[in-house]
Amino acid sequence: QVQLVESGGGLAQAGGSLRLSCAASGRTFSSYAMGWFRQAPGKEREFVAARNWSGRSTLSADSVKGRFTISSDNAKNTVYLQMNSLKPEDTAVYYCAAGSGTLYGSRLAEKGVYEYWGQGTQVTVSS
Repeated sequence: QVQLVESGGGLAQAGGSLRLSCAASGRTFSSYAMGWFRQAPGKEREFVAARNWSGRSTLSADSVKGRFTISSDNAKNTVYLQMNSLKPEDTAVYYCAAGSGTLYGSRLAEKGVYEYWGQGTQVTVSS
């Protein structure tokens, strides 16, 4: 079992920055692929960014490429999402997810490969 707790959400102005954190507990954090997804009201949950278990393979959605960066600190069992140049369309609940197995490349963007999910943290970007 892996428990995931997100934090760092809040209100930001367009052009501003926020850093989300996802603290993991339970099984060995470093053996899991970690991903960030988001869900806006009335929309499906969509992929944002992810890294594989080693961190050597990362993937970002086109909509956030160049603005959002995923990183992790294995010593702290924490994965981060640094969000810069925020836009109102980034407003959503952001979820952290963990998946076992050999996940890399485009598979990192598939919701179904992630077994564990956090409760989500709200990000609101005002114009």
